[in-house]
Amino acid sequence: MDFLTQKWKMWYKSLDVNHDGKISLEDVEESRNKFTELHHLLGDKADSVKADMKNWWTTYILTTPDQEISEEQFLSYLGGLYNTDKVAFKDRMQKCFDLMFDVIDTNKDRSIELSEFIFAWKAFGHENEELVSKAFKLFNAENGLVPLRDIVSAWVTFVTDDDSSKRDIVLEAFKSGV
Repeated sequence: MDFLTQKWKMWYKSLDVNHDGKISLEDVEESRNKFTELHHLLGDKADSVKADMKNWWTTYILTTPDQEISEEQFLSYLGGLYNTDKVAFKDRMQKCFDLMFDVIDTNKDRSIELSEFIFAWKAFGHENEELVSKAFKLFNAENGLVPLRDIVSAWVTFVTDDDSSKRDIVLEAFKSGV
C-alpha cells in the first residue's frame, strides 16, 4: 500500500494544475481553458470538451460537496476504494482514464501523437516540453503515434498496481521530472 500511496501523491500533485497545494474547481477551470486554447477549439467543440473535462473532474477527482480536496482527503478516498474492493477500484480507474483520454484524443483517431501528449500535460500545469517529450518516448511510439489503449493501460497500472517490481511508465515519467 505504501508504494501505491507514493504514486497517488504524485498523481495528486499532477492534478493541482495551479500548484496551490489543493485540488479545486480552479484547477478544473485552468485545465479546461488551457486544453481548449492549446487545441484552438472554438464554439460547440470547445464547449463540449470543457463539459466532458468537467464531468471527468467531478466524477473521479472532486467528488466532495465543497469541490475542494486536500492531499490527505485524496489519499484517504483512493485508499478506501482500493481497500474495499480492488477489482472494483481497478474497474473505476479504467473508466476514469478511458474517459479522460477519450477527451484528450480530440481528433478521435484512437492514438496520441507527441503534440497531443504535450498539450495534455500542459493543460494539467506541466510546461516543460523537453521532459514531457522524454516521457512520450517511454511509450515507444510507432510512426509517432501511441495507441490510446496503451496510454490508458499505463495510467491504470500507475494508480492501481502495488507491485513495485513491475515496469510503470507513468511512474518513470514522474520520476524524470514531468
